[in-house]
Formats: sequence, C-alpha cells, structure tokens
Amino acid sequence: MTAVQAASPQRSAIDLLIKLRALVALAVVVVFFSVMTPNFLSLANAVIMAKHIAIIAILGIGMTFVVLTGGIDLSVGSIAGLAGIVAGALILNGIELGLFGVVVFPSVPLIILLVLGLGALVGAANGLLVTRFGVAPFIATLGMLYVARGAALLLSDGATFPNLVGNPAFGNEGFPLLGAGRLLGVPVPVLLLVLVGGLAAFIAGSTLFGRRVYAVGGNERAAFLSGVRVNRIKVWVYVISGACAALVGLIVASDLVAAHPASGETFELSAIAAVVLGGASLAGGRGTIGGTLIGACVIGVLNDGMVMMGISEFWQMVIKGAVIVGAVMLDRLQTRMQPGGAK
Repeated sequence: MTAVQAASPQRSAIDLLIKLRALVALAVVVVFFSVMTPNFLSLANAVIMAKHIAIIAILGIGMTFVVLTGGIDLSVGSIAGLAGIVAGALILNGIELGLFGVVVFPSVPLIILLVLGLGALVGAANGLLVTRFGVAPFIATLGMLYVARGAALLLSDGATFPNLVGNPAFGNEGFPLLGAGRLLGVPVPVLLLVLVGGLAAFIAGSTLFGRRVYAVGGNERAAFLSGVRVNRIKVWVYVISGACAALVGLIVASDLVAAHPASGETFELSAIAAVVLGGASLAGGRGTIGGTLIGACVIGVLNDGMVMMGISEFWQMVIKGAVIVGAVMLDRLQTRMQPGGAK
C-alpha cells in the first residue's frame, strides 16, 4: 500500500467533516449551551429560538441566491428596517391622497404586498447597479445599506412607530399575527420559513432559473456563451434577496408591534454567516438552500445561547465575526481538497 493510498481514507474523512461542518457545528453548540444553561432546551425557549432562526433563515435564503451568482448583498438589514418603517407608517398614517383630500388606510394583506414590492424594488436597484453600471456588488449594496437606512430615518423622523395593532374603524387590524401569531400551535414565522424555504429549494434545484443561477456563479463567461442572460439572472437574485429582507422586516415589526428605523442592524452578518456555514462558496456556483437552513440554525442557537449565558453584546459580535472568517477558511480548504482545486 502506498503512502497516497494510506492517506486517502484519512483525507476522505476530513473532507466529509468539512462538508458536514454545519451539522457538526449545530450539534456542538446545542450540546454546549444545553450543558451551560439548564433552561436552554425548554419548550418556551425552543419556540423563541425557532422564531429567531426563521428570521435568519429567510434572510439567508435570499442571500443564498445572490451568493450563488458570486455576489453579495450587504443591504438586507437596512431593507428589513425600511420595510418595518413603511409598514408602520401605512398602519398609523395611511396614504394621503392630496388630490381628493382623503387618507386611505390599506388592509394588512395589501400592506404586506406593498412592502414586499418595495423590498423587491430596492433589490432590483441593487441588481441594476451591479449589471448596468458595473458597480461591484460589495460597493453597490454597501451604498444601498446607507440609502435604505437613511430613508427609514427620514420617513420616521428617527422615531419609533408604536402600537401597530391597527384600527377597527380603518379595517387594518391583524398585523401582529404575522410575527406573533400561531397556526395549529406553530409560530407563523416558522410556517413562513417552511413556505419560503420549500419554494426556494424547488426554484434552486428543479427549475431552469435555478440551473442558470448555478451556471452564472460557476462560470459566468461560459453561461453567457451558452445563451444565459447573465444580467437578467443577476438582477432577479437581488430582487429575491430584497423581497426576503422585506418579509423579515415585516415579521420583526409585527412581533414587536412596533417599528424602529434602526431595526435590522447587523442582520446581514447573520445572513452571510448562515450561507457560508451552510456550505456555499462566496466565489459562486456552490451552495444549497438546505445548507443555508442548517447554517441559520447554528447562528440562531449561537445567538440565543450567548444571550442566555449573559455574554456581552460586543463579544457576541466578535464571535459572529470569527464564525464568518472560520467558515470562509473552511470553504477555501474544501476547494483546495477537491480535484483541480485552487492551491
């Protein structure tokens, strides 16, 4: 037996561990916090964690489509904050039709559709900046991060929109159900995650659009030469990311029954960490929705566990940053271990 043959099983085991890093990390953090905090696995805490995981996962799903094309979206947290503020403004202030001298208060379903459309529109702006104007995704979405956050502050004048329960006289009640309601005992955000995750997994794995997303991320030039409209695909993945971010903003505002312009800060870090931990490559072309969901579970458990242990918020940011760096390093190691991988 040669040295290469002897080392092969060991290398295969290491490669398998790297590929399953999200599951391994999830098992580790669950066991650790279960030992360190007695109430960690209680039913009440599990419900709270499930809602937090749903928020990270929905953001991560939108981010996954962007990352699969080799892009990045740093604006998702700000879009979520803007979405909450717009929803709050529509519930409390309605839409003033100056021409007719009346104020219209949209119903909650219409508000949800309008806000999701706004998120998709901001995402489309990101996509156009990247494709039509050639702005690097990092810079384009970083700029949009400030634009969306500034817009939220302008709309609210820096204040919070409180008590978003609606008014029976205006027919706009029911908004809190989106984030705090339950259906058959299951939190609505978790059900929304199941719906969004299932749809996203189908699109990514079983549709022509999904195959083209992977093709663009794997080799953009080859995809273009084979007839894929690369720019259109890139715009659409940012639209998806923006809509997912807007949905998260609605869920957060609904759960709190209030909207604050600073809501969603650092959400982009959790989304990126979930995507990378789930096995996606920041270079594009590799990643799955299922992997992102597992990565979101890791980040959600880690966040809640650190809070229950009383770890400082500053240290929490340090740890999450370290998780992102570690996940990227493992991704590079996985790439190098593959045949023909980068050296």
